[in-house]
Amino acid sequence: MEIHDVLVGVAVVIGLIGIVVVFLPGLVLQVAAVALWAFEESTAVAWVVLGVVITLALTATALKYVFPHRTLRGEGVPGWVIFLALLAAIVGLFAIPIVGAPIGFVVTVYVFERVRRGPAQAWPSTKSAVKAILTSIGIELAGGFLILIVFIAGAFLT
Repeated sequence: MEIHDVLVGVAVVIGLIGIVVVFLPGLVLQVAAVALWAFEESTAVAWVVLGVVITLALTATALKYVFPHRTLRGEGVPGWVIFLALLAAIVGLFAIPIVGAPIGFVVTVYVFERVRRGPAQAWPSTKSAVKAILTSIGIELAGGFLILIVFIAGAFLT
């Protein structure tokens, strides 16, 4: 294992952090780091690792939208409410560091659902939206961990 393997490993771990921290593009960073590594190594193993990593990233990206969307559609929470809540989460992240994003998201969903559906249905809709977002993050995080495992295996094999 060489120093560039370690540096790419660090970049892949930072990509994992980026999945949870909103402003870092986690999976994109992981794929880019592994792609640079594959070009540097230029071996068959490295190219296979890159192909598997790209496949994992694309699969995780697709699944992170499909499953939460089904949950929200089943609960009756419209996409525009989630979109506005995500915008509020981004603003909240900068307004109140660390805790602003979840606060902005939850408050926005609750307020719009309270206006739209009434007080009795606002909190169940909000809980469903939070579960959907956490499911999305969990799916992406699982994909990121699989990418890390595949990279480590590939680095040891080359």
